Amino acid sequence: MNPIAEKIYEIGIVPVIAFNSVDEALPLCRALSEGGLSAAEVTFRTPCAEACIRLIHKEMPDMLLGAGTVLTVDQADRAMDAGASFVVSPGFDPVITRHVIEKGGIAMPGTSTAGEMQQAMNLGCEAIKFFPAEANGGVAMLRDIGAALKGARWICTGGINITNLRNYLDCDQVIAVGGTWMCRCDAIKAGDWAQITAACKASVDTMLGLHLAHIGINSKNEEEAAATASLLAGLLNMKVTPGNASIFVGKREFEIMKQPGRGRNGHIAIGCTNVDRAIYHLSRRGVRFDPDSKKVQNGHTTFCYLADEIGGFAIHLLRD
Repeated sequence: MNPIAEKIYEIGIVPVIAFNSVDEALPLCRALSEGGLSAAEVTFRTPCAEACIRLIHKEMPDMLLGAGTVLTVDQADRAMDAGASFVVSPGFDPVITRHVIEKGGIAMPGTSTAGEMQQAMNLGCEAIKFFPAEANGGVAMLRDIGAALKGARWICTGGINITNLRNYLDCDQVIAVGGTWMCRCDAIKAGDWAQITAACKASVDTMLGLHLAHIGINSKNEEEAAATASLLAGLLNMKVTPGNASIFVGKREFEIMKQPGRGRNGHIAIGCTNVDRAIYHLSRRGVRFDPDSKKVQNGHTTFCYLADEIGGFAIHLLRD
């Protein structure tokens, strides 16, 4: 993927904003960023959109900005000149799409059928908007289309919220979802930036789905591992399943290593929906990772250790 699409994929959620005034631009985007969402699609539905994009781009250069509801070539030009990194249209307009690409921009036209998606891809669009998503069959339709258009990558908007965003993001061809649920109009008008930040944090937590997957315990040798596994199994009335390098207890909640492994005492596996997104968001919180420990399958990271131990345990992320 190109760097812009890759960044959108890592962020995972793109808030869609219709600003009422330029005064809202910076405090709202700061609230989004503090909540973990350092991207925004600013719609051209209001007269101040261009000025808002220009101000945010100047004052918050790390904020990834897109222009939404772009209906004309003139709007596309104004959006890119103001600092928009990508241009989004509600429908597929080959004239606007071709114009943005020829100017070196990133075009993400709205599509709702396989025919429109194929045309957009043939014009050079690496990421395509699927809109309105829920009204057009949702993720089930995308899975059907994706079987034929394997190179398609979608950003889905329309009817998506915190309760169904995981349905879309669980599809590997969906790189992100967008919507307004985390920055509702009433909260923006009231200047309730804390509410917006909290909604963003909740959305990120839902998207990542971080949870304890299993605990790995180091042993000196196979005999010590067997004894530890037996004690845990007896204590918790769980089954024991021997493996090549370790012994599992229960439904793999415990992994007893047959020899010392990573971590002074062992390791803790944190499950998540997407390791790439978890690395991005946890890194923004100050967590450091060991890039040499990464394991990648089909273009997605499935496993990665943190650089530092916690309480004598190595910590790694594991894709569910």
